[in-house]
Amino acid sequence: MPTREQARNLALRLHGLSGSAEILRKAVARELARHDPLDANEFVGHLITLARSGWEPATHVLSAVTAALGLEAAQIPYADSLRRLAEVQSLETVADLFAEGPAQKQFDARAAAKSDAKVFSQSLGHLKQQARLTRDPDLLARLVTMSNPSVVSNALLNPRLTEPLVVRMAARRPARPEPLVEIWKSPRWSARHLVRRALVFNPYLPPEVGAKIVPLLNATDLAELAHDTSVHVSLREQAARLLEEGVGKRQGGVGT
Repeated sequence: MPTREQARNLALRLHGLSGSAEILRKAVARELARHDPLDANEFVGHLITLARSGWEPATHVLSAVTAALGLEAAQIPYADSLRRLAEVQSLETVADLFAEGPAQKQFDARAAAKSDAKVFSQSLGHLKQQARLTRDPDLLARLVTMSNPSVVSNALLNPRLTEPLVVRMAARRPARPEPLVEIWKSPRWSARHLVRRALVFNPYLPPEVGAKIVPLLNATDLAELAHDTSVHVSLREQAARLLEEGVGKRQGGVGT
């Protein structure tokens, strides 16, 4: 089984890679795939502990690890068995990353579509183009309220989009899960601590996504999340476990 020191060396090597967040995420997926699944879980567990202790290389790499487990699962042959194996290994903080089930709250898709139609009458193609290219901040602010994920994904690429507006998007209630997931998928915005916080505290976010954000929060956020009855119970338990095990004691910004 890999040691903590081996995990540190792995984090340093991955941290030293140049390129985008997507490149690092894919490199992490390849690294996990080349290891035995039991060893992969051990590496992830060590990285969680190292990141929660405030060691920056592990913090940076852990963000790519959690993203890879969700977005690159097809590239990891044994991805479907990681949760079961983590439970067998008693690696609870790793098993927590694979939460399942519906979001705490649901917004009916038909109601969301009707709400969109009341505000916008243009074709979907036109709305997507507007979302990506508009220079009008007021129009952009209206477009990001749509429940259609393709419109939201294009808005997230608009260079005039600001962090406060993305935070509002991530915190919006009621909301369909698909636009929230698009925010999480965005390399540009999902690394922002305020965006992560808004997403994970949103009861409309699927727990399978929220679980991959929780270890990236700071201890203050974890303490608040552990007592927030509006979010999914699995996320509350995950936050409490990180705190109880002593890996979330460092107050301050682990998130970026």
